[in-house]
Amino acid sequence: MNWTILAVVCGLIFLLIALIRRAGGGSFPWIHFYVKGKEAGFSFREVNLLRRIAVEARLKNPTSLFWSIGQLDRSIRGVVTKFRSQNLMDDFNASQFLLKLFNFRRQVELNLPKYKLGLKSSRKIMQRQRIKISLPGAGTFDSQVVENLRRYLAVSYPEGPKLAPGFLWKGQLIQVYFWRVDDAGYTFESRVLEDYSEKQYPILHISHSDSLIRSQKRNSVRVEVRKPAWIYPLSSLDHADEVAEARKGLRARLEDLSEDGAAVRIGGKGKVGMNVKIQFSLADRTIVMNGTVRGVNYNTKTNQSLLHIQALPLSPPARNRVLVFVYNLFGERDMDSKQQTTARRATALS
Repeated sequence: MNWTILAVVCGLIFLLIALIRRAGGGSFPWIHFYVKGKEAGFSFREVNLLRRIAVEARLKNPTSLFWSIGQLDRSIRGVVTKFRSQNLMDDFNASQFLLKLFNFRRQVELNLPKYKLGLKSSRKIMQRQRIKISLPGAGTFDSQVVENLRRYLAVSYPEGPKLAPGFLWKGQLIQVYFWRVDDAGYTFESRVLEDYSEKQYPILHISHSDSLIRSQKRNSVRVEVRKPAWIYPLSSLDHADEVAEARKGLRARLEDLSEDGAAVRIGGKGKVGMNVKIQFSLADRTIVMNGTVRGVNYNTKTNQSLLHIQALPLSPPARNRVLVFVYNLFGERDMDSKQQTTARRATALS
């Protein structure tokens, strides 16, 4: 009896292998492709679609879909093109499959060394890195790294809450926080070595630290953007929706974008904790995000605030459209950059 069961099982395995090889076509070892696909979290049906994508793209090594960003982008671009031609971008099943592809694409990118390797010392902080300085009992101040020297960091004079007349920063123990692009947030303790408040360009010298604490690792890929946007205040996120507003809101400028948030510049002073609705265009389609302001960088000289917004999850179709732009699959970001450069030149000549 046991031998009969074993024979049936073996027969089914050989039949499955034959079907997979026949489905894949050619001499490529498609069993390995299906195994890698299952390991990546795709269903058998989805791996079958990925196999067809690899065949259509004529990939020499189809398994490169599971580790090569270039091949992955090329293949996702093919899927998007196909779905667009069939008007399936808003279809539930198509959106879910594309979303899974993008999730895998994000996972592959965030495994790159630039996202994995963090800073160990403040000596590696780049010039012009924006930082926040926390002074116990006084509040949080905005600053920027002017120069990174062997013995100290030279930073711009902190802007923030009013301090007592005659206050000097020299000797103060401070906490420094900064967000490193494509990486994570960092904090470290430092001491102010010198206070040059009376110079033409006031600066502080603060001590280095070799004990940086890395936190808030990036969970999504974020890109710089320069696009007009509108902001609408929300009394509560319970009122959030993706319905485009016909009326004009507060004029703003979208400065960076990811699938789970954005940075938006507005006139005036923003406030942490505000609930907002953001509306902007990508490839002639209106995108609506809802979220909460988690951080504000206020510039007293220009009276402008940069709002860092954590967004509610987008609907799959909207999220896919944002990710097509973020990953620049059809060169939309490049076109935007060229248009902005042309506009700046035209303004300079007029």
